[in-house]
Amino acid sequence: MRSTETQVSEAVVQVLSTVAGGEATIKTLKQQLPNVLQLSDADLTPSVTRPGEALWEQQVRNIVSHRGTPGNFVHEGLLEYRPRRLALTAAGRARLR
Repeated sequence: MRSTETQVSEAVVQVLSTVAGGEATIKTLKQQLPNVLQLSDADLTPSVTRPGEALWEQQVRNIVSHRGTPGNFVHEGLLEYRPRRLALTAAGRARLR
């Protein structure tokens, strides 16, 4: 079973809560997420639309590309998009509690 975009976003919040300043590049997030998100074989399947990336990595990028969509953690104010980076907001920290 694949991780949902919500589960991937929640893992991003977890990672950012441990990083100084609560901000990290997409590259750093992709390096750290496997430490907090149990990835299934389905998650590790290569993406058809993004060569060289697994489906879960594409979901990390979807946080940015779908940021205008209701339910997305950026849209909901839990994360803030900055060029090539995501930052944890106060609302994102509150979600952890």
